[in-house]
Amino acid sequence: MTKTPNIIYIHSHDTGRYIQPYGHAVPTPQLQKLAEEGVLFRQNFCVNPTCSPSRAALLTGSYPHENGMTGLAHRGFALKNYKQHIVHTLKKAGYVTALTGTQHIYRGEEAWKGIGYDQFLGDLYDGTKGALEFLENPPGEPFFLTVGYGLTHRPFPKLEDCPDDPKYSLPPTPLPDTPETREDMVRFKASARMLDEEIGKVMEALEHSGCADNTVVVCTTDHGLPFPHMKCNLHDSGIGTLLIIRGPKGFSDGKVVDAMVSHLDIFPTLCEIANIPKPEWLRGKSLLPLVNDICSDIHEELFFEVNYHAAYNPMRAVRTKNFKYIRRFDGREIPILVNCDNGESKSYLLEHDWANKNIVEESLYDLLFDPNEMNNLACDPAFSSELTDMRERLVSWMKESNDPLLSGAVPAPEGANICDADNIDTRTKRNA
Repeated sequence: MTKTPNIIYIHSHDTGRYIQPYGHAVPTPQLQKLAEEGVLFRQNFCVNPTCSPSRAALLTGSYPHENGMTGLAHRGFALKNYKQHIVHTLKKAGYVTALTGTQHIYRGEEAWKGIGYDQFLGDLYDGTKGALEFLENPPGEPFFLTVGYGLTHRPFPKLEDCPDDPKYSLPPTPLPDTPETREDMVRFKASARMLDEEIGKVMEALEHSGCADNTVVVCTTDHGLPFPHMKCNLHDSGIGTLLIIRGPKGFSDGKVVDAMVSHLDIFPTLCEIANIPKPEWLRGKSLLPLVNDICSDIHEELFFEVNYHAAYNPMRAVRTKNFKYIRRFDGREIPILVNCDNGESKSYLLEHDWANKNIVEESLYDLLFDPNEMNNLACDPAFSSELTDMRERLVSWMKESNDPLLSGAVPAPEGANICDADNIDTRTKRNA
């Protein structure tokens, strides 16, 4: 009889796909090793490129406007029903559940109890110490261990503490190549090296525990880098996220999957691997048919949203293999800059009048010929049929999922800490 597999869910803040296995000059040898032993998903996307909503979507298998996490937990947002968190499905199947490090979906003391974990293993930001203690003496039952890191979240290490030289570093694609953006990227790279080292310690402890062969390791991040045009944006630079899975049922041998997948697919995948009935509310699909070469695609389209970050910023998007359509719903004509984390890159753009750059209500991009989403085709008559098709797909999804945005602004919880959309500095205190 096949043993029920253990599961380790490792997640980081703000890493995007900027690690070595995705071809970037960001040395992360431990994550490279994990990819070479497991399966790398090159086209994985988060559902909402902000911290709490992204994690909530992954862990409930539902969209943020469905599960209630339309903003940040530390600003007053919460799930409608924490019983939909994956730990409750796994506990019913006999799993022992444990949390170490950051979680970012529950505000308050003893968040682990509020979410539904059996154990909390320590530090609120660095998951390594608790994970090592847990794996020294793992339980006899199958376990689900959540290991969270804040290491690639700003503030990054100081420049003098970084091993890389900015002169030889390239900033991420959406940004101009300047001394300021190179310095910013070098500081991110230093944080990514630190993240990689910590994950390596957990992987080593797993090997020593004797559980590795029967453990599914899911390693991902919440959204894109904390740079302009990335985090809190629905371009691929904001929603594109690393996903590496290693374990039984075909998640091995350094495979690469190029099909579009999303965080919503992780919950149903784990159910299938563990032979657990899938809850009826799940929106995603199992990744096993892709991994085992039963099919080449599982999604014709993927949907995305933003509601609240520091400020209200309602957006929706649909992505197919060839096209992306983004719709803004707030009527603004200039950026919401408070939703971009402070740093050298943001400061540089602000010095060059970013605050007054025009933004548009609708965007359509040809992802084959314009993968960086720079040429908006929404007003091009040659793409009118594609625009109509993508509009219809988006509206159909919004109706089917009972998106509250169809009836007007998405409400925030009473007492939520929401910044004014005209603020610029993320450190500004509550304005509305």
